[in-house]
Amino acid sequence: MKKYTFTEKKDTRSGFGAGMQALGQTNPNVVALCADLVGSLKLDAFIKENPDRFIQCGIAEANMIGVAAGLTIGGKIPFATTFANFGSGRVYDQIRQSVAYSNKNVKIAVSHAGLTLGEDGATHQILEDLAMMRALPGMTVINPCDYNQTKAATIACAAFDGPVYLRFGRPVVPIFTDADQKFEIGKAWMVNEGTDVSIFATGHLVWEAIQAGELLAAEGINAEIINIHTIKPLDNQAVLASVAKTGCLVSAEEHQIAGGLGSAIAELLAQNNPKPQEFVAVNDSFGESGTPNQLMEKYGLTAQHIVAAAKKAIARK
Repeated sequence: MKKYTFTEKKDTRSGFGAGMQALGQTNPNVVALCADLVGSLKLDAFIKENPDRFIQCGIAEANMIGVAAGLTIGGKIPFATTFANFGSGRVYDQIRQSVAYSNKNVKIAVSHAGLTLGEDGATHQILEDLAMMRALPGMTVINPCDYNQTKAATIACAAFDGPVYLRFGRPVVPIFTDADQKFEIGKAWMVNEGTDVSIFATGHLVWEAIQAGELLAAEGINAEIINIHTIKPLDNQAVLASVAKTGCLVSAEEHQIAGGLGSAIAELLAQNNPKPQEFVAVNDSFGESGTPNQLMEKYGLTAQHIVAAAKKAIARK
């Protein structure tokens, strides 16, 4: 089993900021829009270097989506940025009508997703956004796992033609992917090959899955761990090949149990090769205020919870 280590921790939203700075220097069509959250979205460097390619929309998210859709008509590549709660739930109608329906080349880039937002509590901890965005025809949904992967994903989004929902977070998390990685939208990343159980993880749960794999290995269980950074389109081939080998699986995500990564995988397997599946996700509940670690523990999203789910899946073979 390959060992993954890290030398530092950084928030994934800073990876987005670094990606935007790189795009500002290389792609003159990239434009940033923000709903009064420049600091939180780490856009300062992009704005300093490209003041004429930034639009401060204020606390008017619906208008921001409309402005972004309009910019695409002139060939611009707009990144509409805000908190995930405001960039999905608050503006779903505008995204559906002005972006998805007309297949506009808008990148909806959102931070502070999931429980790990922490102390801001349930009103800001969006746990339904992946389900909402998956349901929109033509919408690509990406949820990277660390700083480096978020930077790479941001750059890849600009080169991709079509609407994208790019989700990242606030807490500092280990950096364990390569700084010079090639990010392929729709292509899963094999973290560790295994034979006993497949663990498909996304976002912050990828590192937890890696830790779970080490715990399982200590007990003689060989887990295959796959990073599903693109939830839509799902890498069907990678999922089916892994499950055909291991015979059971766990899906792990910082999202509601309904409608996210686990549901996407279950839909695929139901039509092709049904196998025992366990879900590590928030179970039909809103979040609450607390530290990220406290909330991950309480709502069952830690490495230990993935270990327990893997054992349960194996027992059901």
